This record gives sequence, C-alpha cells and structure tokens, in this order.
Amino acid sequence: MSEEMTQAVCMPRLNEPAPDFQANTTHGPLKLSSLRGKWVVLFSHPADFTPVCTTEFIEFARMNDQFAALNTQLIGLSIDSNYSHIAWVRTIEEKFGVKIPFPIIADLDMKVASLYGMVHPGASSTQAVRAVFIIDDKGILRAMVYYPLSNGRNMPEILRILTAMQTSDEHGVATPANWQPGDPVIVPPPNTVEAAEQRLKEGFDCTDWFFCKKKL
Repeated sequence: MSEEMTQAVCMPRLNEPAPDFQANTTHGPLKLSSLRGKWVVLFSHPADFTPVCTTEFIEFARMNDQFAALNTQLIGLSIDSNYSHIAWVRTIEEKFGVKIPFPIIADLDMKVASLYGMVHPGASSTQAVRAVFIIDDKGILRAMVYYPLSNGRNMPEILRILTAMQTSDEHGVATPANWQPGDPVIVPPPNTVEAAEQRLKEGFDCTDWFFCKKKL
C-alpha cells in the first residue's frame, strides 16, 4: 500500500466514532472513551518549547473555563515525552504567569497522531501539524480543522463552532456564516411543496421559502 493510501485509511471521518485511545498525559493515564458525556477538543501542536505553540497554549488556558462551561474537555498532544511536557508547562507558568489546566498527551510512538492523521510528511515527518478535533458527548467526531506549522490557531473560532454545533443539536437548526451566540439561526428548509407553501405563513423571518431565520 502506498504512503498516500495509508494516510487516507488513517484519516478520521466526520460523523463517525472518534478513534479511541489510551495514552499517558501530564495528568496521568487517559482513555478517550472514559470522557463520554463530555465534549472533547483534542488539539495537536508541533513541539514543546516553540514560540507559536506557547502562545496557543496560553490562549487555550485562558479560555479553559469557557470551554468547561460548555461541558468540554481540552486535551493537547505533541510527539514529545511527558517529561518535556511537564517542563514546558512549568516554564509557561514561570515565565508567562499562566497555569495550563488541561492534560497533554505524550505521543512519542505517534500512535494517537497516526490514528487522527496528524502527521503530514509534506509538512514534517517528525512533528504533528496543528490539528483540532471536536468530539461530541457521544464520542462522535463532529469537526476537524488543520493548520500549517507556521501559523497559530484562532481560539475564539474554535469556541464559536463548538457553541454553534451544540446550538444546532439542541434546537434542530443550522447557523449562518459568521454566526455568534444570540444571532438568528437558520430554520431547516422544507422538504415538500406543501411544506414550502406553509413555511411563509409560519412566522419566521423569510427571504424565500428555503431561506428562513428565527431567534432562539
């Protein structure tokens, strides 16, 4: 099997069960399936003690309470040892005054990184790219985003899409581009001619039969 085919097989897919794993972390052993009932944001970074990754960990730490308020556990990962992770988080606390409250997976054998397609040889064969995986409370992979090694992530956007998905699940709606909590949401379009005719009489803010919004 070619390298490209191997990578394709290992890539996780949306709306399927997230690959389970057990790994050592800075908070002790962790099994992904033990977190059922919580949402999970699993994110990889290229390496400890690197400038861009340091800024990302600081921002995730500062927003940890906002993620926790959405019943969400943050989990970091890189292809580094647990000792390296511990030294790095201690340095962040000492030099930047920020305590890292979430676990970081030690993945020297690249088992978790391989399960989630985090290693892209075109970027680096020894580092994980900046990937983000959002897993819902039933263990289903709901979103994933990949970033280049050179550019840091936007944490408010990760929080926004998490909030949007939870809103869609709770209310059976969709969210438009640039949606923020409190903005109108999109009502699913009708599936029959009769429902389309009725839609314009249902009191929604409609531009046309297929495009209606409402406030929650």
